[in-house]
Amino acid sequence: MLYFWHSIGNRFLTLLSNMFTDLNLTDMEVCYKVFRKSLLERIELCEDRFGFEPEFTAKVARLCCPIYEVGISYHGRTYEEGKKINWKDGVRALYVILKYGLVRRSLS
Repeated sequence: MLYFWHSIGNRFLTLLSNMFTDLNLTDMEVCYKVFRKSLLERIELCEDRFGFEPEFTAKVARLCCPIYEVGISYHGRTYEEGKKINWKDGVRALYVILKYGLVRRSLS
């Protein structure tokens, strides 16, 4: 199950993240990520919850390493099944995209 407004919010946040990072990701908020330990050791993370995704994406983009997307099967959960995201998480993600995206632009 994928809620309509969650889908719209995810697309908007991914678009905004792509604009600031100059990436072309299809889903910035995907939770499956695989990286070499040597790359992860170069990144200092500050955010938690749903701010993690845009911070991590921005910091990986700054390193200019190649990013590959691999398709996965996804079956969305309902709130009764454990879905935890709400509109506040979207607002936080928006703030984090702007925070780390503006830092990147000033460093470039």
